[in-house]
Amino acid sequence: MSIEHEILIEAPVDVVWRTVTEPEQIAQWFSDKAEIDLRAGSTGTLTWVDKETAEQEQVPLVVAAVEPPHRFAYRWGSPDGARPGEGNSTLVEFKLVPDGDRTLLRVTETGLDETGWTDERKTAYIDDHNAGWSKHLADLATFAETGVSAK
Repeated sequence: MSIEHEILIEAPVDVVWRTVTEPEQIAQWFSDKAEIDLRAGSTGTLTWVDKETAEQEQVPLVVAAVEPPHRFAYRWGSPDGARPGEGNSTLVEFKLVPDGDRTLLRVTETGLDETGWTDERKTAYIDDHNAGWSKHLADLATFAETGVSAK
């Protein structure tokens, strides 16, 4: 059980790398706020704010890999209060492949088999995250290519 998306972005790999890894840029295409220390093993938080209620959802993450400018990965989706790790969370991995002045970006989310969640919860998660990644990666491409937030 995994989620896989691929998108060709009309921007060089160094631009896409910054867009995927720098907190102020992540806030332009993904979460409303990002706190990330780009070192393997470090922790961070992605925060989404409900526009109508101003309620915040904070999602903790643990950086799994930082290999500039080709691979960035983190774990998230762990039970409330638990540090994301193998067996209780999913692994999100961004792989960037240069293609001239463009970048092929592959995003995979794996680890659902290890979570112990019910099949129903796993299916709902996959459906939700497939839709979410489709939207967010389109927003990422727009931001990387134009510098204009698509949110």
